[in-house]
Amino acid sequence: MNQSERIIIGLDPGTVVMGYGIVKMTGRKLEALQMGVIHLSKYDNHAQKLQKIWERVHQLVEQYMPDEMALEAPFYGKNIQSMLKLGRAQGVAMAVALARGIPIIEYAPKKVKQAVTGNGSASKEQVAAMLQSQLAIGELPELLDATDALAVAVCHAYQQQTPARGKAKNWAAFIADNPDRVKKS
Repeated sequence: MNQSERIIIGLDPGTVVMGYGIVKMTGRKLEALQMGVIHLSKYDNHAQKLQKIWERVHQLVEQYMPDEMALEAPFYGKNIQSMLKLGRAQGVAMAVALARGIPIIEYAPKKVKQAVTGNGSASKEQVAAMLQSQLAIGELPELLDATDALAVAVCHAYQQQTPARGKAKNWAAFIADNPDRVKKS
């Protein structure tokens, strides 16, 4: 793989259905490599669900060797038990990446929708339709958790393409990138 090529795995954590999407970014070009869902409702025991999440995310990481993992951050709900279970599901997926040294980035749902559609309040269907157009996806999956996860990966790719609005990672980089903005004494 060359330096300008990166693989990003996006996850939409869930305890009933967990979506995943994988994109390849070559320069500024994005290509959808895979998307799907992990069906978890058939498991009665929460520990079994967590094991299934770990197994499938591990398989995806082994198969695609992603450079980064992007997750949709959970939003606060009224049911604390559901939030705890969702946090565990997210944590298990993150553990797979951490064990491989893969950087993890979280994005709020509104940020993902904004990045893909330009509207932070877009519906799942609007996000899916925009991805279908942007990435030339033939048929959309039945469960839109898959396109939601793909949207997280695409959001992260777009964040990598966007200049940091005048903010460099450090002063040396800023000076190198902006010699005309530095006053010489």
